[in-house]
Amino acid sequence: MRRLLKILGVIAAILVIAFLIFRTPDTDPAEMRAKYGGEPSQYVELEPGLTVHLRDEGPRDAPAIVLVHGSGADLHTWQPWVEDLREDYRVIRFDQIGHGLTGPAPDGQYENSSFAADLGLVVDSLGLEQFVLVGSSMGGRVAVSYALENQERLTGLVLIGASGAPVTETGSGNLAYSIVATPGIRNLVKYITPRSVIEKSMQQSVSNQDLVTPKQVDRYWELLRYPGNRAAALERLSIPRNQYSAEQMSGLDVPSLLMWGEEDALVPVSVGNWYAEHLPDAQLVLYPAIGHLPHEETAQASLADFRKWLVSGPLTTETGE
Repeated sequence: MRRLLKILGVIAAILVIAFLIFRTPDTDPAEMRAKYGGEPSQYVELEPGLTVHLRDEGPRDAPAIVLVHGSGADLHTWQPWVEDLREDYRVIRFDQIGHGLTGPAPDGQYENSSFAADLGLVVDSLGLEQFVLVGSSMGGRVAVSYALENQERLTGLVLIGASGAPVTETGSGNLAYSIVATPGIRNLVKYITPRSVIEKSMQQSVSNQDLVTPKQVDRYWELLRYPGNRAAALERLSIPRNQYSAEQMSGLDVPSLLMWGEEDALVPVSVGNWYAEHLPDAQLVLYPAIGHLPHEETAQASLADFRKWLVSGPLTTETGE
């Protein structure tokens, strides 16, 4: 019995030591704000306990564009587009709840409806009456949810590798999502999040590997470890994802642009085809040799397509020509 207790004690000690060695603690909020939240960042309190990190750039009297990032990302994912668009448009982007410098939701709710409601709070706080709404990946699903309830406020809808379609084909996924989906291991993510896992996941998500720089990996890794974000990610990814119906899409009479990488490993092109088939006024643009993030992987080409679409329908102004 004593020998068994000794063995168990040794095992427990080894586990504790291993945990202490491999544990990746939360990042420091003040340090993260200094590194990723400088000018022109704002921190806007939308309701008690919820302060959202956002950037609002460009002429205030110009047509407005709202950019919504995807799962695990943050407002910096839009930087290549914003540097160009802010010359002619008012461009708003923000960190969604459980992401970036916004941090976890005060009520702990991460259903799609909660993200759409927070999007509504953001645009209302900025006094936007009408705008073009752009969503990438999960942000696209959020954008659709908002559009279904508020389409009269949208002059255009852009979905980039957006989820939400009821198709049976799935992408090959990536390492981070596989870990989170594995019972037993997933709870360790709140305490042990190796940088190498984030790097590998990014490499699996994009086809243009030039995007996976040390600086980019550091940003994803550090902001995931912003206090509360890892627990928020686990909660969010445990919730069954909603799927929109063809009937819902047929009633969404908003000019729509669909942008998809042909090599998207997370949300395959079949999803883009489904949206193109059921949205009444949709244009689908495909990017060869590009993965899940066309707005970053091929920023100039996707930006050119977006600008062309803007002035051809959603915005009748010549601004941006």
